[in-house]
Amino acid sequence: MNAIPESHRDLVTDDKKAFASLATLMDDGSPQVTPVWFDVEGDFLRINTVRGRVKDRNMASRGEVAVLIMDPEDPYRYIHIRGTVAAEREDDAVEHTHLLARKYLGVDKNPWHEGQSRVIFLIRPDTVSTMG
Repeated sequence: MNAIPESHRDLVTDDKKAFASLATLMDDGSPQVTPVWFDVEGDFLRINTVRGRVKDRNMASRGEVAVLIMDPEDPYRYIHIRGTVAAEREDDAVEHTHLLARKYLGVDKNPWHEGQSRVIFLIRPDTVSTMG
């Protein structure tokens, strides 16, 4: 992901189990924040969620988001991204949630996925800042 400076690129690799805090906007303009698993596809962050959840509804309606990725070993080292939802897709969303379960849990299947309708949101970083 070219938008992330080299000094912090390790935070978005599959080797680092860094969680992201995803901020979206509610209908009334108030913020909503959720911790999420993520990975990278090309120049996009990939966020996977269940259809109908608050973050799904918010990102589908209002594509502006903010994401904070903190280093799990040093919370004073982080990446802050303001971005835009560039695309959403469902075709490989179930496989993707299992891929994320391997990264974050070390298991082959997401233990919380049972017949859920899932979606992937691709987030394009518009501005990136770092600390630490």
